Amino acid sequence: MDNIKDYVNKNQERFLNELIELLKLPSISADSAYKNDMLKTANAVKASLENAGCDNVEICQTDGYPIVYGEKIIDAKLPTILVYGHYDVQPADPLELWTSPPFEPIIKKTELHPDGAIFARGACDDKGQMYMHVKALEFMTSTNQLPCNVKFMIEGEEEVGSVNLSTFVKNNREKLKNDVILISDTGMIAKDVPSITTGLRGLSYVEVEVTGPNRDLHSGLYGGAVANPINVLTKMIASLHDENNHITIPGFYDKVEELSKEERNEMAKAPFSLDSYKKSLDIDDVYGEKGYTTNERNSIRPTLDVNGIWGGYIGEGAKTVIASKAFAKISMRLVPHQDWEEITQLFKTHFESIAPEGVKVKVKPHHGGQGYVTPIDSIGYQAASKAYEESFGKKPIPQRSGGSIPIVALFEQELKSKTILMGFGLDSDAIHSPNEHYGIWNYFKGIETIPLFYKYFTELSK
Repeated sequence: MDNIKDYVNKNQERFLNELIELLKLPSISADSAYKNDMLKTANAVKASLENAGCDNVEICQTDGYPIVYGEKIIDAKLPTILVYGHYDVQPADPLELWTSPPFEPIIKKTELHPDGAIFARGACDDKGQMYMHVKALEFMTSTNQLPCNVKFMIEGEEEVGSVNLSTFVKNNREKLKNDVILISDTGMIAKDVPSITTGLRGLSYVEVEVTGPNRDLHSGLYGGAVANPINVLTKMIASLHDENNHITIPGFYDKVEELSKEERNEMAKAPFSLDSYKKSLDIDDVYGEKGYTTNERNSIRPTLDVNGIWGGYIGEGAKTVIASKAFAKISMRLVPHQDWEEITQLFKTHFESIAPEGVKVKVKPHHGGQGYVTPIDSIGYQAASKAYEESFGKKPIPQRSGGSIPIVALFEQELKSKTILMGFGLDSDAIHSPNEHYGIWNYFKGIETIPLFYKYFTELSK
């Protein structure tokens, strides 16, 4: 690609300002109070695609938040790349832990980002990474270097399970027809160690409710005489792992793929400092399933974690009460071959079975998705590898991610095409956490690298 670095350098300030304006919109899909902001964000994405050179852009309505679709078809005989991303973001809570307001983007220098990073909710996940593709398209169209066709599908419900995307994809197979799907919603090992994500974990997300007495009770008059739902819930949750941090749900591991020693050895070649890892999290030691390394625990092994727990009195001062109810939200990250609906049912059956007399238990499934592994011998992977090698000056390392993008398996099932995951974020970018940020260097590097994927994918497809 001619002059791509010059183009990015020339337009750096504008590229940053445009992203900052997008980050100011609190597009929180989980909270209906932000509905108008969600719709404003969808319109902003539509305008950005039009300005970047898409010939046809539309807001596609769903039963939830709309999907923004855009396309630039230059020749039906050429390959077509479908870019997927999302414009919704996680809630910003807890707000008090942010060092700057989450929807007032600010650029600050950090140890890992001496050139500066944008601090804002959605900076990395996924507005910053999604917008790289918009600017990459702008470069290719404005310099007449777009080598193939491109389609965009940017949704607004990824952070709540992509509840309406499945229906949209099934109803629009022809519209979305493509040769490869390109996503930047993942990360890389380090700024000087590019990597391509080749595997994603699946997800099962549930909410549990434990009910004891029909009302809150005085802990002095009733304590010790009736089951305390909070006590019971914590015991039930604690029993879900054994002394080796192995999940105790019967049948949970039946379909878990055990990687060979050779595959595990290849994974171990990725640069990793356990001391740096612990230091960055301010912890004395790591914790997890016995017999596996840290990088294996967070990528090729399934997990079960409590994401939130509540009940009783949590206000200022004391209130001696036995709560009527206790609640928890629990997520299970799954590996390929584990079916999320089957795992959800296994959890429900087991959790209800371990409830003691004196309480009632409800398990409410929220959402989930399948895991995914992409082959490294595909044209798409080879094109991505060549793009990174040209941009970074070194070959990228294939890496399995611990995160989940549930719709990737859906895409392959419905659209019959492979997905390539070209992420430019870092583990330290605090996605889903207070002070989420995205390095300016990473943002611009992504814009430089993505057009090279188009180039090599088109060449390799001939």
